[in-house]
Amino acid sequence: MRHLDFSPLYRSTVGFDRLFSMLDTANSDAPSYPPYNIERTGENTYRITMAVAGFAEADLTVEAKEHVLTIKGEKQEEEAERDILYRGIASRAFERRFQIAEYVRVEGAHLEHGLLHIDLIRELPEAMKPRKIEIGASSPKQIETKSH
Repeated sequence: MRHLDFSPLYRSTVGFDRLFSMLDTANSDAPSYPPYNIERTGENTYRITMAVAGFAEADLTVEAKEHVLTIKGEKQEEEAERDILYRGIASRAFERRFQIAEYVRVEGAHLEHGLLHIDLIRELPEAMKPRKIEIGASSPKQIETKSH
């Protein structure tokens, strides 16, 4: 019997309580460039950090539409051609997509030290939030006996 690898689900979904419901969208051939982390920063907050060394803010696009977060990077044409002897820093164009849950929205994005940080927040409507139900104590009933 084959063992199923669910790691692609963990890498491309944010804010889902039931990741296995997305089995049909799992893609084991997912691209690995650029590398990224997904972290939980609070009870309802998340952060995606993507290593985009060499990209400027003008080279990056972050778009959220219909439960899909898309990050694109495309270098602007360099003014002068350089004679590069060895290219170890990748600067190729990329497009990375993340499935996000229904009540997760992008709060903001910023570029710092070659890392693109995208902050997400999950905001459940009041009707969807769990609520505590008070248990009322009833007065004990007394059994009446009839005397003859």
